[in-house]
Amino acid sequence: MQFYLAIDIGASSGRHIVGWRERGEVQTREVYRFPNGVTRRGGHLTWDLDALLCGVRAGIRAAKEAFPEIRSMAIDTWGVDYVLMQDDREVLPAYAYRDDRTADVIPLVHETVPFEELYRRTGCQFQPFNTVYQLAADRLTGRLDGVTDFLMIPEYIAYRLTGVKAKEYTNATTTGLISAETGDFDRELTARLGLPAHLFPQLCRPGTEIGTCDGIPVVLAATHDTASAVEGIPMGENELYISSGTWSLLGVKTERPLTDDASRAANYSNEGGVGYNRYQKNIMGLWLISELRRELCPTLSPDEVEHLAESSTFDGTADVSDARFLAPESMKAAFDSDFDESGEPRPASTADYLRAAYHSLARCYGSAVSEIEHNLGRTFRTLTVVGGGAKDTFLTRLTAEYTKKRVVSLPIEATALGNLKIQMEAAHDTL
Repeated sequence: MQFYLAIDIGASSGRHIVGWRERGEVQTREVYRFPNGVTRRGGHLTWDLDALLCGVRAGIRAAKEAFPEIRSMAIDTWGVDYVLMQDDREVLPAYAYRDDRTADVIPLVHETVPFEELYRRTGCQFQPFNTVYQLAADRLTGRLDGVTDFLMIPEYIAYRLTGVKAKEYTNATTTGLISAETGDFDRELTARLGLPAHLFPQLCRPGTEIGTCDGIPVVLAATHDTASAVEGIPMGENELYISSGTWSLLGVKTERPLTDDASRAANYSNEGGVGYNRYQKNIMGLWLISELRRELCPTLSPDEVEHLAESSTFDGTADVSDARFLAPESMKAAFDSDFDESGEPRPASTADYLRAAYHSLARCYGSAVSEIEHNLGRTFRTLTVVGGGAKDTFLTRLTAEYTKKRVVSLPIEATALGNLKIQMEAAHDTL
């Protein structure tokens, strides 16, 4: 029996999960968990790289204690963010995607390359935190001077574990710099934006072994956590999915990127999968509810929050795709602002705010499903939900109501399962 270690890191926590095949199925065991989160330094939102690496290494030690013979390990994290390097030294801080440092640079990027052309070239949906805008901000402030590499967060962790710098395809597709036609960096685009050519080497595909850590081979999974999650979803047919966590990623597999005007207008993204394209939309997710809970009812458990939302009869909804919900100091104030602009009555109680968040999120799901069916010219029957949102029965019921689909909630560790699946296939450990 061979054992594999998936290191799955999200915006709020990291987990080390060991997996193996037994009786024809993949079995898993979580062996370590550590907290993660943004820190505010110098007026900006940043990642604490030392704490992140400390948690990763502690989890590897815990995994080795529980399973002395580990065949390989692989890391996945959120996309978009990165660490600049001058040889083996970090250029700090490592900014977090919710920081607002790109606000002034976005119009400058679009003056050089209009968004219509950016989308046609890359198929990457507009988000103010896209890597293309972050790197443009770095160039304008001189942070790229003397920089030898930029490593996405999982690539940086892998480098610190192995000493090998390798760039992986699925996470690279979140940058807004990958050609939708070739699947490699668009070097004409990076040149027009004044980004140094040496920062964009050849990409590695998921399943590539890049080095070792403590005698354990380190493999590149689909290092973007959503790409690993989609690999971990058991779908008999190609149907709709939502990877539901801090963000909700709603989409479907396609053979190739779609960069037409309708896809751009609907702000759908094209991101890399393992042998396919992920045509999907980033939607505000459980972040809305967790921030309201933190602000209004921090002593309640997630189940109690869900039941409190159900108890309300408030029927108002907000446009939670608006940028005001990205990183507000007060999530309650963000909802108030949206309701005030629309002329609708504000929620009157904590239960009302929570219910508004639930309904607003599910309404976004319904709109996104309508767009995807229109753009692809086909109707889907099933929507599979994995991740934290799959455990929320109220959200599941609302999702079915707004999307008019059969919703299958699978409260499984889809991201870790996809990560493990890629490692097992790389080792030819198949059923």
